[in-house]
Amino acid sequence: MSAVAHGRPADLVAGATTIASPPQIYERLMTVINHPRSGSADIAAVIAEDQGLTARLLKIVNSAFFSFPRRIETVTTAVTIVGTGQIRDLALATSVMTLFQDVPADLVDMESFWFHSLACGTVARVMASHRRENNVERFFVSGLLHDIGRLIIYMEAGNAARDAIERCRVTGEPLHACESEVFGFEHAQVGGALLGQWAFPASFREAVAYHHRPRRASRFPVETAAVHVADVIANAMRWGCSGEPRVPPLDPDAWSRLGIDVGLLPIILEDAERQLEAAVHFTSDGGRG
Repeated sequence: MSAVAHGRPADLVAGATTIASPPQIYERLMTVINHPRSGSADIAAVIAEDQGLTARLLKIVNSAFFSFPRRIETVTTAVTIVGTGQIRDLALATSVMTLFQDVPADLVDMESFWFHSLACGTVARVMASHRRENNVERFFVSGLLHDIGRLIIYMEAGNAARDAIERCRVTGEPLHACESEVFGFEHAQVGGALLGQWAFPASFREAVAYHHRPRRASRFPVETAAVHVADVIANAMRWGCSGEPRVPPLDPDAWSRLGIDVGLLPIILEDAERQLEAAVHFTSDGGRG
């Protein structure tokens, strides 16, 4: 419990030895992608070594998540059409869930947790599409990982997590605020610390670390605003639950930062629901369905 007493997110992350490293596939893909002479076939060869990952990627690129006009039969074609960075991010998304196997069942329903995470990622992705961002998968991954720090808290400091949950129930405060009172930090900071240890891109780290306080994002304010708004929407729609019993407050500055007409919200929700149905079937455990 020393990590809790000192109030340092990095200490809590350091104690989580079972998830000290990111998914191996991500590290291997980064090595290949960063090689100056690598191409689509080299990236596909790494993915092909994992038959489950290959099947999931082909399933998602042929689903309503992308809605391509023709069927994509090979990972090489998928890399060529979808893009190197996007395939890397999708491979990460389909692999990261397998790292968290020892989360106390009395603290969180993991099926509901990942469904909420997928919903947040999907809504962020749809909003990025409306903004015509050039890599919407980075928004998806940031949303998918936004509450990952909460799993670290549940795994490494279960008793204190129970105190925070009880405080939330009694006071009506947001759970992340109760975490700050109990731990001296909240799950978003823990998630940012974990992604820092994993050496993930700075855009992921900032969006995760500040998704409850989007105004603090200095380098990637749009990505952070998208995850913040998507989290509020996912909670309001009751698309799964990561432990927060109420809808967290919306920072109006985050919505303004996105520059999306509020009249588009029904279309965004419709698109998100359609893509979410596809997303739950490409996760490692099948998501909710």
